[in-house]
Amino acid sequence: MASVNEKESNKEEYSFIYGDEAVSYSVIRKTVTQKTSSENAKRKISIKIHPNCEIVINAPDDAERSDIHDAVMKRASWIYDALKEFRAHLAYVETKLYVSGEMQFYLGRRYVLKVVEDNSALPSVKMSRGKLLVTLTRFNDDKHALTKALVSGWYGVKAERIFHERLAELLPQATWVDGIPSFRVMPMQKQWGSCSAKGNLMLNPHLIKAPKECIDYVILHELCHIAEHNHSERFWRLLTSVMPNWKEVKSKLDGMAELYLNE
Repeated sequence: MASVNEKESNKEEYSFIYGDEAVSYSVIRKTVTQKTSSENAKRKISIKIHPNCEIVINAPDDAERSDIHDAVMKRASWIYDALKEFRAHLAYVETKLYVSGEMQFYLGRRYVLKVVEDNSALPSVKMSRGKLLVTLTRFNDDKHALTKALVSGWYGVKAERIFHERLAELLPQATWVDGIPSFRVMPMQKQWGSCSAKGNLMLNPHLIKAPKECIDYVILHELCHIAEHNHSERFWRLLTSVMPNWKEVKSKLDGMAELYLNE
């Protein structure tokens, strides 16, 4: 089986017409170490639509342009329907102002943000009766910026603790992993997690806003990369062996991504 290098060799930009709209998409070609047949190259073409409406086609570097175009056109209706759904979802996503009444997420649940001022207390964030309570001192100049910083810091602390707990809980399933892999929490724009060639994990702090099963999916996904460094068939089989319902969980996470990543 041809092995795939994770490094992107080329990124191409194209578009197709659907109805009266020009739909743009990117093609990312993956370098392969062995030549594949034309039929195998066609089967390895995959289409991904991100919640931000970005369309990405992954294809082997030896795939014909015509085969990529055919793969896109065969799924044009599905692509357009998915875009409409994501666009409708994005219409409800507004930039946060960090004022009382806004919605915040934690472990899949919604909490109303409540900001209070108290010059006798230290700035703090805590859960209180279904609300995320942020306390500021009255003499703060830019209370919105401080509220955002406090909430982000609170999420970071919670992420460190919960991610450690979930990793410890899930490791016995990852029998191919020797010892406890190191990980750190790091904000990322388009990834929930990553795994380095040395097996070091990196997790997005915004993931703490998602249900625990979504956190487990991302951790198991990255643990599988310790054994399989690409998204080969063996990788997906390994992931399925430790989380049979990963497709449903991933779909749930993808569907809420814009809300969870919204700052």
